[in-house]
Amino acid sequence: MNDLERALAADLPVGAPPVLSGGDVRYREVELPVGSMLLATTPDGVLLASTYAVHESADDVLARLARAVSPRVLRGGSGPDHVARELEAYLSGSRRAFDLEVDPVLATPFQRSVLAGLAAVPYGATASYGQLAASIGRPKASRAVGAALGANPLCVVLPCHRVVAGSGALTGYAGGLEAKKFLLELEHRS
Repeated sequence: MNDLERALAADLPVGAPPVLSGGDVRYREVELPVGSMLLATTPDGVLLASTYAVHESADDVLARLARAVSPRVLRGGSGPDHVARELEAYLSGSRRAFDLEVDPVLATPFQRSVLAGLAAVPYGATASYGQLAASIGRPKASRAVGAALGANPLCVVLPCHRVVAGSGALTGYAGGLEAKKFLLELEHRS
């Protein structure tokens, strides 16, 4: 099918820019009460990244997505907008869980197992790094669990903020300790 045939089939004016599909990544940067975040999705809305812009620049995340998913990384699209709306509702206290399909494409297999273990930590509760390590069958890997959570490509949506030191102290968080404190207090108030 040539460009003219594609334009006619899609009811687009001849000479219109092509509509890209397939492995594209759509992204948007948003300002939230917990800081600046980069949201990246597939065109159909599957969340690939919700990362803080504090430690890793947006360009670095986008480059990683380009290598892992598709070199066609585009600003805009409705997927990131939907994610932003759900995050805003969550951060206002009107939502306790996300209705988002996620793909932790930027996570290693070990990181994925740690992120999956977060499902056992309910809204408003916390777990220690050691407890999370034990829950995934790696009881001596609390430091590795901490490192995996530090690289969480799906912050807030996959709630690594719920993991604290064995003493209950707040330790490390990609968005900073103030953001972690905000999220924990939000969940405890609700």
